[in-house]
Amino acid sequence: MTRTEKEAIVNELSNSFTNQGAIIVCNYKGMTVEALEGVRKLAKENDVSVRVVKNTLAKIALRNANCDEMELVNNNIFIWGKDQIATCKVADKSAQANKDKFSIKSGVIESKLADLATIEAMAKLPGRDELLGMLLNVWNAPVQNFTIGLQALADKLSEEE
Repeated sequence: MTRTEKEAIVNELSNSFTNQGAIIVCNYKGMTVEALEGVRKLAKENDVSVRVVKNTLAKIALRNANCDEMELVNNNIFIWGKDQIATCKVADKSAQANKDKFSIKSGVIESKLADLATIEAMAKLPGRDELLGMLLNVWNAPVQNFTIGLQALADKLSEEE
């Protein structure tokens, strides 16, 4: 790989890592191509990016994106996205699906270093769509109860006639 290619990769990653909600670093050693494609497919469905990057290039890109320094050793795959919860869920689901060969090492959430426990806790939180659904159910409950009450009153009045 030439120096200009490396610089292009660093610039692209620096731009990608800037203003991201979460960047998760995972170990993928020993995974098959099909399993990696499964991770990429899951990421694409959740609007999250996935890429295997050399550690030195990733360190430079993280530094350029004003993220905390992290130790990068061995094989790493990077998962990042604007939605912190979706990014953590993609990493966690991939780790559960490929238990022996895929594991979460560490990550950066809002430019601050995050450990495995934090990432796993965020993966268990409900996503944006789930939270909106819960909120809509709370808002609809009084209206539903009111309409059920009106229907019961109308039925009672029609029976009396």
